[in-house]
Amino acid sequence: MQKKSVLFFIGLFLALFLQAQEIEKVINEKEVSRIESALSADDMQGRAIFSAGIDKAADFISNEFRKAGLQKFAGLDSYLQSFVLLSPTLEKASLAMDGQMVNDKNMIVVTTKKHLMVTENSGFKQVAVHSMDALFQTASAAIKQGTHTIFWLDTNLSKNFTYLNYFKRNIDGNAGDVIFVLTAQVPKTFTLEATHSFKEKKLANVVGEIKGKTRPEEYVVFSAHYDHLGIGKPVNGDSIYNGANDDASGTTAVILLANYFKQLNHNNRTLIFVAFTGEESGGFGSKYFSTHLPSEQVVAMFNIEMIGTESKWGTNSAYITGYEKTNMGDILQKNLTGTSFSFHPDPYTSENLFYRSDNATLARLGVPAHTISTSKMDNEPNYHRVTDEIGTLDMKNMTAIIRAIALSAQSIIQGKDTPTRVQQEDLK
Repeated sequence: MQKKSVLFFIGLFLALFLQAQEIEKVINEKEVSRIESALSADDMQGRAIFSAGIDKAADFISNEFRKAGLQKFAGLDSYLQSFVLLSPTLEKASLAMDGQMVNDKNMIVVTTKKHLMVTENSGFKQVAVHSMDALFQTASAAIKQGTHTIFWLDTNLSKNFTYLNYFKRNIDGNAGDVIFVLTAQVPKTFTLEATHSFKEKKLANVVGEIKGKTRPEEYVVFSAHYDHLGIGKPVNGDSIYNGANDDASGTTAVILLANYFKQLNHNNRTLIFVAFTGEESGGFGSKYFSTHLPSEQVVAMFNIEMIGTESKWGTNSAYITGYEKTNMGDILQKNLTGTSFSFHPDPYTSENLFYRSDNATLARLGVPAHTISTSKMDNEPNYHRVTDEIGTLDMKNMTAIIRAIALSAQSIIQGKDTPTRVQQEDLK
């Protein structure tokens, strides 16, 4: 064997050895337990948006990013990326259809405009609705994507009509105008007017970054959501939805990955670490974040959601949503060759998980943005329940998963591998 080859393999061995030492020092069961315990503690009050508990969680994450030595993101003066949601109050409204006035109780208007006037010539998409099946999903997508839409609901749906007021609770400033109307038939002509007043409510993502050494304008994002459901009706004396798995586990991973990559300090691409707010309420945090990052420069997104329990394949395994939409999963698995860890395609495709987490906004823009999870969606007994507490999680396996993500990402953060983009036809 030539001398250069020997030196190469010695250098590779030393690099891997030092990397293994670093990962055990930074990503270990003790640190996983420390961070997870803090985020899922009762004093975080379930981390509901607009609560003192979520503010406390944001302060904790910010402090962890500071201790890790992360830079602040995009000119921010802190690790908080703050933004505003609007809570509307209807002042007055009127609707005439085919020349006849309609009772204003038969319409619900979701808008960010103080005064909205819509006619059949306003360019709104019109959808006739005869079943509530998938209406919430369709309407939510229209609001998130800024698609101005009128849903004409058959009068046989009047019993559930008021449930649609859900969409008016908190509205993103870039939301599409969406109108729901109960009617026996779709009108040929109509004129709707609505006047609202608005109350502003503040939210914040927590974001930090490590600048890339040779490709600073190419971004790799590591993310999770830190909000949860807050406090609800007591169940067996417990009213706090701690969200230990959903998604304090993912947020723990993001914090430890930030520490690990900062310690290595050899990333060629810029690494962005973000804890999103508002995922449980409509994905507000990830949507706002995506508008402040050029999607064409985002090379990959590792969104981490519910990794605290074993997957259906047992320990040392996880699945990747939308696995078939890019080659990112193949890259990650290649980088784990020689280890006992395996990534799998999402086995719960009927649950539409690729579009249900914070990866979806960037994925719709073509970014290879995937969620890594172990949650057994057909058998996860503590999901969205007060029993989602740290005692139900496997700290050892969770540590192994975080280490696997760190190792599998290496060729991407170094610029050696670039995942393929999500194609438009794959978003259907």
